[in-house]
Amino acid sequence: MSLHYEVVFTCFLRDGTPEPVLDALRWHMGASEDRPPHLDADEHPYQLLEPDPDSRLPGGEFASLRYQSLGGQDAWGLFTRNLWMDDDLGEITTVMDLLAPHVENAGYGGYLREEYDTAVSVLTFDDGPHGPGTG
Repeated sequence: MSLHYEVVFTCFLRDGTPEPVLDALRWHMGASEDRPPHLDADEHPYQLLEPDPDSRLPGGEFASLRYQSLGGQDAWGLFTRNLWMDDDLGEITTVMDLLAPHVENAGYGGYLREEYDTAVSVLTFDDGPHGPGTG
């Protein structure tokens, strides 16, 4: 039996984030049906952030990418919350690699936790690179 994990990504992406990156995020979130031609199918095998309408997460799954004000400047606000099977956790790196070069502020980038656990592993960005921490 597989374990399931709540996976949350939350960050601001710079105003100048390239359109191919935004297109990739929209596809991963299920906002566009066709994989962007620049995405390698082996590296991006399926839509990782698309909300499942039948999710068993309390309150459901969610994905939002919107242009918004960030203290006097504009940025792309990203927030996703999905339930992932343990077999898919390696794909967190796929999403983090996509986001990391464009993150507005280093630091907190989300978390993952086993669905029945209270401990979380924090996802962080550090001026380009990324990594897990614990919190």
